[in-house]
Amino acid sequence: MKQTLMFRSSKNISFLLLIFAFNHLSAQNEKVSVDKAMDVLDTFMESFNSRDMESWSETLNYPHVRFSAGKVTVWNTKEDYAAVNIFDRLEATGWHHSAWVSRDPILVSKNKVHISTVFQRYDKNNKPIEKYQSLYIVTKEKDHWGVKARSSLAP
Repeated sequence: MKQTLMFRSSKNISFLLLIFAFNHLSAQNEKVSVDKAMDVLDTFMESFNSRDMESWSETLNYPHVRFSAGKVTVWNTKEDYAAVNIFDRLEATGWHHSAWVSRDPILVSKNKVHISTVFQRYDKNNKPIEKYQSLYIVTKEKDHWGVKARSSLAP
C-alpha cells in the first residue's frame, strides 16, 4: 500500500511540476508579447511625433483598422497608409506632439496584446491640449509586431 501511495504522490508531484512549468512558460510568453507590444507603441509615438509617415506606417500591421469620430477607416497596405497626411489638420488645432499618459495591457496572448491607453496632445510650448482614451490591438503577423487596430475617442 505504501508503494502505491508513493507512486501516486510521485505522479501528483510530476503533474504539479508540469503545471508549474506550463504556467511559467505562459507567463514568459506573455511578458515577451507585452514587451514587444510596448516597443511598437514607443516607435509608433516617436514616428508619429516626427511626422514621418513612412516610419509610422512600418509600426502597423495590415489591413489596419481605426475606429474614430464615428467612422471606421481601413488601410489595406503600408503604401495606402503612408500616402495619407494628417499632420496639417492636427497642426491647425495647435498640436505639436503627443505622449502616452498610460498604457495598460488588458488582454495578452502569444501573438496579440490589447492595450488600454491614454494619450495627451500638446502644443509647441508643451501645454496640454486634450487627453484621449484609446484601445490599441497589437499583433504579431509574419514575425512582425505592429498595431493592427485602434479605437479612440480622439477626432
